[in-house]
Amino acid sequence: MLDVTVIEDAEAAAVSLDPIRARLLAELAAGPASAAMLAGKVGLPRQKVNYHLKALERHGLVELAGERRKGNVTERLMRATAASYVISPLALAAVQPDPDRFRDQLSARWLLAVGARLVRDVGALITGAAKARKRLATYALDGEVTFASAADRAAFIEELTQGVGALIRKYHDGNAEGGRDHRIVVAVHPTLKPEAIAKPEAIAKPEVTAKPEAIAKPGAIAKSEATVTPEVTVEAGAASTPEAALGVDSTPPGQD
Repeated sequence: MLDVTVIEDAEAAAVSLDPIRARLLAELAAGPASAAMLAGKVGLPRQKVNYHLKALERHGLVELAGERRKGNVTERLMRATAASYVISPLALAAVQPDPDRFRDQLSARWLLAVGARLVRDVGALITGAAKARKRLATYALDGEVTFASAADRAAFIEELTQGVGALIRKYHDGNAEGGRDHRIVVAVHPTLKPEAIAKPEAIAKPEVTAKPEAIAKPGAIAKSEATVTPEVTVEAGAASTPEAALGVDSTPPGQD
């Protein structure tokens, strides 16, 4: 089982977003189970559960883990193909965000578009690397910092911009024969309050439905501007230019 799988197909995305099927995915991520075993957990007849499992299996979201005899019946034990799933913007290709349409480094929505592109590109790279049976060269840095004031935050961002920019200028070689382009994304955003991040047990579930927590988490109220999370991600496989690679600015954040 993979840690996370990116869903790129629109039909597979639609299947995964069905509340019952999302609940089944969550149950099967915990371990293999048969339709009969799942029926009691989701409050549906075994035949209905089988119907949903076949839809998930057609799109590669679940797979056969084994079979066992129970009386005169052979039960198929299914398992999720991943512990969690992320829907790529490719599933909505016609309306996916385009960070190149506008570049406002102080816009949270532009940051969201950059993040969506990151999911799309890394998902496509993972798919390609898996088919080629090769490892994918990526790197990510994630951390938190608490600023005493907005002035400190602005100074931090200015130093971050200068420091990363200097590294890019030092190592970027646009004329290197056989060189591989890499995209660099640097993001700073307020940290979410813990209670603002939805958890499965915090969501009321009707007898036969559940929210697909493994797929998406809703946005919520952010902390005050004194707390931010700097995120630095280096992603393989996408073109970059020395100056356009940085998604930060030294001026105070604008309104979004």
